[in-house]
Amino acid sequence: MTFAFGPALLFCPADRPDRYRKALDRADAVILDLEDAVAPDARPAARAALAANPLDPARVIVRVNETGSADQAEDLAAVRAAAYRTVMIPKADARLDDAALADLDVIALCETAAGVLDARALAERPGVVALMWGAEDLVASLGGSASRDRAGAYRDVARHARSTVLLAAGAAGAAAIDTVHLDIADLDGLAAEAEDAAAVGFAATACIHPSHVDVIRRAYAPSDVEVADARRIVDAAREHGGVFRLDGRMVDGPVIRHAESVLRRAAPRVE
Repeated sequence: MTFAFGPALLFCPADRPDRYRKALDRADAVILDLEDAVAPDARPAARAALAANPLDPARVIVRVNETGSADQAEDLAAVRAAAYRTVMIPKADARLDDAALADLDVIALCETAAGVLDARALAERPGVVALMWGAEDLVASLGGSASRDRAGAYRDVARHARSTVLLAAGAAGAAAIDTVHLDIADLDGLAAEAEDAAAVGFAATACIHPSHVDVIRRAYAPSDVEVADARRIVDAAREHGGVFRLDGRMVDGPVIRHAESVLRRAAPRVE
């Protein structure tokens, strides 16, 4: 299973087909949302819009409604009718219906207490290519009212969920997607969170506004200095092998793998 998207995934309401193409043109992939972004009475028209306004399936994710809802079966039928291959399952947990999703690639959105605790098992389910986490529904599932403190930083439970989902995805060989930054105007805060996401191994960050796309792309793209340093490490490793000293620092297996990760993120620039 491979995750072919990223690093900037832009949500778009599925009942706004006039925005589909614009969203896809701005981002690395678009998440057409049939869940929170669409009122229940607008969902039939939104489903019809999927097939009536085709996009490149390789760059489209469709967020359907949660497992056990009355809407999910109709959502999945609309996804298949539109020839899309990747779905995001909100509020994912152990109830995930493998049979209903058998021919699709799945991004499991761990955004409830049950979902975060089930993250490792979800990452190992058939067809699951990625995990994403969500802060607001998580806190709501706990009976809370705010995922961030007054300074704007995530509270401990949100940070724990983020790390849990990242570790679960990594352990199972799946990708991890960082959650959206809800403060649209806070580009500095978004940049800091996206830079951290890239540094610790997230494959992508989701966003809710086109202005966030370039911020995320810049955060995931290593600097010229980082690329040059990584290239020197990888080249030296080919020459020396094992543990060696480079510019006064010890280089061993983990350091080499870090450098290789930098080069993978910079692949379009160094190939």
